[in-house]
Amino acid sequence: MQEKTKLKKPLGKARLIPGNCIACGARCQSACKFEAIDMNQAGEPVINIEKCTGCRRCLKVCPVEALEIFFTPKQQEILKQLAQEGGEAAAAHVVEETLDEEEDGLASKLRQYKGVWIFVEQTDGKPATVSWELLGAGADLAKKLDVELCAVVLGDKVENLCHESFAYGATKAYLIDDPVFHYYRTEPYYKAICYLIDKYKPEIVLVGATGLGRDLAGSVATELHTGLTADCTGLSIDEKNFLLQTRPAFGGNIMATILTERTRPQMSTVRPHVMCMPEKDASLRGMIIRESTPLAEDDIAAKVLEIIDDHKAGADAIDISAADIIVSGGRGMLGKENFHLLRELADELGGVVGSSRSAVDAGWMPPERQVGQTGKTVRPKIYIACGISGAIQHLVGMQDSDVIIAINRDHHAPIFEVATYGIVGDLFQVVPAITSRIRELRTQKANQCKADTTH
Repeated sequence: MQEKTKLKKPLGKARLIPGNCIACGARCQSACKFEAIDMNQAGEPVINIEKCTGCRRCLKVCPVEALEIFFTPKQQEILKQLAQEGGEAAAAHVVEETLDEEEDGLASKLRQYKGVWIFVEQTDGKPATVSWELLGAGADLAKKLDVELCAVVLGDKVENLCHESFAYGATKAYLIDDPVFHYYRTEPYYKAICYLIDKYKPEIVLVGATGLGRDLAGSVATELHTGLTADCTGLSIDEKNFLLQTRPAFGGNIMATILTERTRPQMSTVRPHVMCMPEKDASLRGMIIRESTPLAEDDIAAKVLEIIDDHKAGADAIDISAADIIVSGGRGMLGKENFHLLRELADELGGVVGSSRSAVDAGWMPPERQVGQTGKTVRPKIYIACGISGAIQHLVGMQDSDVIIAINRDHHAPIFEVATYGIVGDLFQVVPAITSRIRELRTQKANQCKADTTH
């Protein structure tokens, strides 16, 4: 007698619930391992029923329950037969158990990753300041996660940077010191970082969003098949211990918070001067873990033949991101010739002149003086915005200044929302008046000092 074929409970097919999708950023598409989901122009999922296996991964990652499982007519017939045979409940239990096992396996894998790592960028042994800023931000993350804060140092004769990283809060430093890493090249650096990550499994890796950092972080994330959020302006930990990575999106019009939920490490790049510089304590000590890689110079295709310093001579070579006082001009300056007013004020204050993107696009100021999302991020003690309306793209680059003074004739300008002090008026009258008053105060102080010396 032929044995009857045992029916299996169909898993169903995923479909969109009309009106529920919020276009969260294609989480469902990212979760689908069977390439059954495409996104339309509205950012909503379009599900290919032929490819869908009913695995429910897309349902689990949807933040608003905009997806559901339905059964095709053929599957409904199978369900009816199972119901008649009393096997539906048992089949459903097997499906749920399988899905739970998958989730448990992922959770177990993610738990293997511990620690916050900061890549210490250096050129000819000189560290990039952003590395120490990231150690300050990383310390807060490590404290919330109750894990170690570690530095990663690659280079040639750079062990001193490990000790310096301890002074800024790191408790451990992973060091690969080899002539192969004397100059930065993508191939040896990303292979070395990936080797360390595979061996020690950090859960968070932070890199400075410099030219070098952006190149390195992208290569590492691609090799490890993990997520990378670029140009973050905020980092924090949520109640599930995920890294919340905040950055401007849609041209700076909104701030997006991004999570890396199913892969490790969680990687972010952060621009210089976005995070606060931590206090340096030279008495702090830590552990150095010395590592090596089998990379040899002959194995690397790219060779460094010559280093050409591209810094320009003259006033425009000033790095505005390191200035304590910045006087910036925008579209309200009306022309290149009017920026001499800002230079006079900056000279009196011992500061430098910056600009908004509109002034750079108009050819009034060089690109290296631009402050904002597509320019430089600054954190001076005093930032004076003259004739700058305050678009979000500009605010992202200067809103963390200690004191912001805004001068604009439009009292509705967004710059006043972040300003410490606001002056509504004609900048062509206000700026010369401020410059003149500062000169008077300097003269008075000089005369007073002279009189004190005489007596």
